[in-house]
Amino acid sequence: MKRKRFTEEQIIKILRSHEAGVPLADLAREHGFAEGTIYTWKAKYGGMEVAEAKRLRELEAENKKLKKLLAETMLEKVALKDALGRKW
Repeated sequence: MKRKRFTEEQIIKILRSHEAGVPLADLAREHGFAEGTIYTWKAKYGGMEVAEAKRLRELEAENKKLKKLLAETMLEKVALKDALGRKW
């Protein structure tokens, strides 16, 4: 998996400079990202503040933990049903 090169703070700073009127080609050349990447960033971080982006990252991590716990619980439930459902 490819690692991230930019933090949320850097991405928001780049988006703000683009909104301020800096040409996309100049930003892409200066920071070393593809021009199409800015549209992905706009979709995810458009109009956000740095604090909101940090909170989003925390919520995504918490959601990942909860999904993992749910999957483990469901797996245990199926295993218990299977064990109790057998006839000795």
